[in-house]
Amino acid sequence: MDISVVIPTYNRYKVLQRALASVYAQTYKPKEVIIIDDGSTDKTPQITKDFPNITYIYQKNAGVSSARNMGIKYVKYEWIAFLDSDDEWHKDKLKEQLNLHKKSNELLMSYTDEKWIRDAKEVKVAKKYAKVSQDIFASSLSHCIIAPSAALMHKSIFESIGFFDESLEVCEDYDLWLRVAIKHKIGLVDKKLITKYGGANDQLSMKFWGMDRFRVVALEKLLRESNQEEVTSTLYDKKEMIKSELLKKYTLLLKGAVKHDKIQDIKIYEKKISELV
Repeated sequence: MDISVVIPTYNRYKVLQRALASVYAQTYKPKEVIIIDDGSTDKTPQITKDFPNITYIYQKNAGVSSARNMGIKYVKYEWIAFLDSDDEWHKDKLKEQLNLHKKSNELLMSYTDEKWIRDAKEVKVAKKYAKVSQDIFASSLSHCIIAPSAALMHKSIFESIGFFDESLEVCEDYDLWLRVAIKHKIGLVDKKLITKYGGANDQLSMKFWGMDRFRVVALEKLLRESNQEEVTSTLYDKKEMIKSELLKKYTLLLKGAVKHDKIQDIKIYEKKISELV
């Protein structure tokens, strides 16, 4: 398996060095490493001096989805591994995923478990983020259980389901994994093979409130797309799962709108609930 690594970044020169060091420390080496600099104004362009073998591409600031999509279009090899610039891989990350795909060559995507660090201390990962293997669709509906830095994907997936949705400011990974999971099995290496560092002010999860608003957009889009597909018993069951999850999220968002006396939002979610039930 020849692997390309895609790393989007924005004003993270220091932690990008850490991320890249973890890539080059892999026991199974990738064939290429692509940095997509999404309009950084810090020392990020200097990274080419620190790591001269990388492919460095600069674009005007357009968001993480645009940066990842740009990287996907530039890769030379069939397998793509993503790494967020504030995360790092453990040394056997790619090797362990390679072994999984050799055993299950029908899999077009895999991911790993993860370790979380907050304020320089490891924290317990909440049970709702527990990892599952193969048919992960049902477990992925309420929230995102796959970290982008844990994902390894065959390039053909993007040709069949499309790219990251650049219209979503957050939850773009949740959206893509659901579009994969509704059609494909996703393998799991049940080992903590990446480290995620949380709590930084520039992380998108810290920037936006009410993440379910964005998950709802992704679910509504998935339901529309599913309605255009030939209905099988499996697809029918998954569409019913989407509707059930949407109803839960609409109900929660309606309660929030009522609590904060947001009249327009109340009307929107009452209408969505009535159309769904």
